[in-house]
Formats: sequence, C-alpha cells, structure tokens
Amino acid sequence: MTGRGRRGRVFLLSPASCSGKRAQLVMRDGASFELARRLRENGGVPIGELFAFLSGLYFRGKLAYAGAFAQPPAGVEGVFVITPDDGLRPADEPVGLPRLRRFAAGDIDAANPRYSAPLRRDAERLAAALSPDCELVLLGSVATGKYVDVLVPVLGDRLRFPSAFVGRGDMSRGGLMLRCVRDAQELEYVPVAGAIRHGGRPPRLAPLA
Repeated sequence: MTGRGRRGRVFLLSPASCSGKRAQLVMRDGASFELARRLRENGGVPIGELFAFLSGLYFRGKLAYAGAFAQPPAGVEGVFVITPDDGLRPADEPVGLPRLRRFAAGDIDAANPRYSAPLRRDAERLAAALSPDCELVLLGSVATGKYVDVLVPVLGDRLRFPSAFVGRGDMSRGGLMLRCVRDAQELEYVPVAGAIRHGGRPPRLAPLA
C-alpha cells in the first residue's frame, strides 16, 4: 500500500555519522572551507545540509526525497532528522559547532537513554499533533533496532518505510531516492511493525546520468 490518498505524510530521517572522517574534517581547528566557516558563525548550518555533507549520497538522497514527497498538515514540519541526543529536529534547524561536537560524542543505541528518551519524547509529541491517518515514513535502516525499537512502541502501524529499502546498502538507497525525485515517482511504503526487514540484495541500479 502506498501513502497516496492518506491525510498527510511526514518523514523521519536517520542521522549521519557525526564522528566519521567528514565530521572530523569540518570540526578540525582551523577548518576554513565555506561550510566549516558557517558552522562557526552565529547562524550555524541547517541540520539537513550539514548531515548531507557528513554522509554524502545517502543523506542527500533522503533529504531530496523527503522534500519532494512530504505532505505535512498545516503547522507541522514535513521533514525531521533523528539526532544522537536531541530527539527529532526539523531538517532546516541550524546547528553550530558546539552542538555538532556533542552529537559526535553521542551513542545511537536504543539502550542509551540520552539518545532514546528525547527521541521517544518527540515521537510522542509528533504523534499527538497528527491525525491518526497521517503516516510517518522512516528513511533509514530497519534492519537493526536503533531506530525502530524506540519508534514502533510509540507510533505502531503509523510508522512505515519504503519496502524497496530491504536488502539495499546505504549508497543504493541514496541513488534510488535521487532517481525517484528525478522521475517524480514515489516509493511504496509498508508498516515497520511485522514487516520483513532483511532480504537478499536486489539488482544493482543503473548509473545516474
């Protein structure tokens, strides 16, 4: 079943690694490239843009796809990003260097209350703000429990994910979503609860033009 015809759609994006090589590059003392300078300025950098830099193709695909297909109700953001210790944040919310360093020290594990408690809190608030037939689509891995073990108990069958993600790696998912944006073709969503979350690797995608 696709999301078409439902009363609204809000996307939840899994986070980028905040402790990898790109994160170390942008946090390095003396970093002077444009995004690093903005990160140090008063306004900071929108978290979606920052995580797209940190993650590359995968997060860039998630951000573009969510921006293209979100259908939020009035007064609600359409795209939220899961963070290591700050729950769900709107994709356009600015992040500065001290906050990124705090993210880098966080542990994304459902058993870690510094991560799971804010995420559960914001999921409850979001669920209360949305009508029961507004779906929430997770763009991230469902093969592990680091997101779904926190979100499913709160959101139940309202939490969905693209069935085409099963068996794909991060780069393949990113490429798939960019193709969907280019072709204006939305993926099919299924409930996370009870879904087949592991599967064989699908055929490789043709290179993007």
